[in-house]
Amino acid sequence: GEEEKLEREPLKILGRFAGGRIEAADFRVSAQANRVPVTEGHMLSVSLKLEREATPAAVAEALASFEGMGPGKPLPSAPARPLELMEEADRPQPRLDRKRARGMTVAVGRVRRCHVLDIRFSVLVNNLVRGAAGAALLNAELCHNCGLTARAGVG
Repeated sequence: GEEEKLEREPLKILGRFAGGRIEAADFRVSAQANRVPVTEGHMLSVSLKLEREATPAAVAEALASFEGMGPGKPLPSAPARPLELMEEADRPQPRLDRKRARGMTVAVGRVRRCHVLDIRFSVLVNNLVRGAAGAALLNAELCHNCGLTARAGVG
């Protein structure tokens, strides 16, 4: 069920909350999952069709400048940079890049023009740290910062 989850979950994550429910984002995802023998790290090969034309350099700059939640009270477990753009032609690699910012930073590299869609790039996520456990921790910290835990009688 990994491929189906990869196609469904980003639509929820990048969607919006309206009328008491999540409205999925309005785009399509096509995904394939390949099991490889690494102890930590999910590698993704991403190809995007953009709404308007952008150069690989502009996309790389947007990725490099991404700040996550932006200004405000920092989350204790959040890395300073949630995404790290890697300039090397052979990166990211699980053995070399899986522990960036204690495993909480997502490594992105090889941003190029895609000959089928518009842009393509590679992504490495530490599935043990940044995956479900790290995401749950960040969500709990965010809820606490927003005062949601106090309203729920927690913390």
